[in-house]
Amino acid sequence: MAEENPPPLKHYLTCSVCTEIFKDPVSLGCHHSFCSSCLQDFWAQAENKNCPVCKRKSSKDLVVNFSIKELAESYAGRQRSAPSEEAQVVCTEPPQRFDPSDEAQVVCTEHLKDIKWFCKEEQRAVCHVCEFPHHQGHTVVPLEEQVQELKQQLRPDLMALQARRSRHQELEETYEAMVPHLKVQRVKTERRIRAEFEQLHRFLREEEEARVKALREEEEQKRKRILLERKNLQEQIHSLSAVEADLQKDGLSFLSASTRSRTSARALLSGSDPQLLPGALLDEAKHLGNLAHRVWEKMGQRTTFSPVTLDPNTATHCLSLSDDLTSVRRSDVLQKAPNNPERFIQYSNVLGSEGFSSGEHCWEVEVGDHPHCGKYTQGTSITPTLKKTPERIRVQLDYDGGKVSFYDEAMTLICTYQDTFTDNIYPLFGVGPAGAARTRGVRVCGVSSRTKPCK
Repeated sequence: MAEENPPPLKHYLTCSVCTEIFKDPVSLGCHHSFCSSCLQDFWAQAENKNCPVCKRKSSKDLVVNFSIKELAESYAGRQRSAPSEEAQVVCTEPPQRFDPSDEAQVVCTEHLKDIKWFCKEEQRAVCHVCEFPHHQGHTVVPLEEQVQELKQQLRPDLMALQARRSRHQELEETYEAMVPHLKVQRVKTERRIRAEFEQLHRFLREEEEARVKALREEEEQKRKRILLERKNLQEQIHSLSAVEADLQKDGLSFLSASTRSRTSARALLSGSDPQLLPGALLDEAKHLGNLAHRVWEKMGQRTTFSPVTLDPNTATHCLSLSDDLTSVRRSDVLQKAPNNPERFIQYSNVLGSEGFSSGEHCWEVEVGDHPHCGKYTQGTSITPTLKKTPERIRVQLDYDGGKVSFYDEAMTLICTYQDTFTDNIYPLFGVGPAGAARTRGVRVCGVSSRTKPCK
């Protein structure tokens, strides 16, 4: 078998980066040589100081290799003056060294049909033609073996990417479900807002009519009183005028009327002088003074206030909340709501809408005969079942004192939880199945007047 021709001289004097004859060649510790400027540019692009050929890190200072430089300049001079037979014989140059930024150089471009090997040093696929002599001393393995090895190395990354993609898909589906849920929330909340304001408007209209009616009734009463007084005065004036006319007569006419006139005059003069009645005008101050405030106070007497309202965005799917967000019950029908981060998924709980960060607060919860409220827990320990299950429980929070206490209807302490609070404290309500109980859920309300107020 004929022996293959050795590489031409130009091969040993060519820079692997620019593929031109060396200019100011420098040699690395791995014995690979490059043009000084080409190597500097390559390192700047790669942002490291690895050899462009074998990828080994170089820590050696760059010093021009004058031996190679002289050979390169001599060879270049001969090529310019008279191309040698050696140069004319060369028909192909060795494949360019691997550039990580050029994806097309991963495989041999001259023998695509015969790609069966992979050079680990140059990290590129090669054919049996290129394997020697350009890869002598390199670790060359079958291409399929390298593919399987890389797949095995990338398997953890692949699994992590698949898990990440699944998580992205879950979140995308959740966001997709949120869009129609936003509309449901808006419609429901808008309906409730309009209903609440319609009640307020009705109250204000009724209050307005009542106050206008009272104003008109006062006007009618005082108008009648004035008319009656005016009629009496007119009668008095008529009588006084008649007596005055009799007293101004002459002769027999005067004599015949004098006795009657004297009696009438004395009777008319015996009474007190007429006076204007007090309070004859409308009491505008009574109708207008602090009108808005008095209406607001009256409105407050007709509305209810709950110190704690429930947050629908935290309620697990098996819980159903009332429109005013003060009652919650266990439902057999799961509520359609997205799994947003605030929502309880595993437990049938719901949080209060506002947290407490200071001060003292208290509220009461009507539990009725709900069986889920017959026992009480403090941490992981269960307190004994009470002899009489209360229908109403008071919760008293002293944030600054780090204490939460629970009382029954008679203000008998059920249990106390002591801790140091550093963040907002939110009321939490867990509701189980009601079973055969009359009370289907629990309701948050203000402090009952039957018990002493919070301290």
